[in-house]
Amino acid sequence: MTNNDILRRIRYALDLHDTTIVEMCKLGGHELEKTAVTAFLKKEDEEGYLECSDPTMNAFLDGLIIHKRGQKEDKADQEHSASPITNNIILKKLRIALELKEDALLEILGLAHASITKAKLSALFRKEGHKNYKECGNQFLRSFLKGLTIRFRDQKDGSRPEKQAHS
Repeated sequence: MTNNDILRRIRYALDLHDTTIVEMCKLGGHELEKTAVTAFLKKEDEEGYLECSDPTMNAFLDGLIIHKRGQKEDKADQEHSASPITNNIILKKLRIALELKEDALLEILGLAHASITKAKLSALFRKEGHKNYKECGNQFLRSFLKGLTIRFRDQKDGSRPEKQAHS
């Protein structure tokens, strides 16, 4: 999955406006124009498409955490923002931002008809290099984002959003 696809899915699941995404990126330490967000949300074959870089995605996710939970006193995670982004990092930052415990994660995955054991789920949040670390695949992240969409969109309107566009 590309950063653009992930951004589109998170934006849709959490019902975020373009200006909110700009604000979140700013909170995450990255200045961004609204026109750039519009370009990120376009499909690859559309005119004006712009690729969302790893630093931009990291800034957005860091800003999402700050937006949802407030500024953290210890800024040790900001050095992490310079590293290439992985599905594991995306999953971890979404878990932090949305304050999701293990049971909530399993419930969200269940909404997308994806099942995983608690041990395997825990392995996704381990530090890379840990003996029990497991890489988060694209399909797993896609299922998680689909479950997020169902959970957060259903809470608002009671419909099944799976058939709706993700932009």
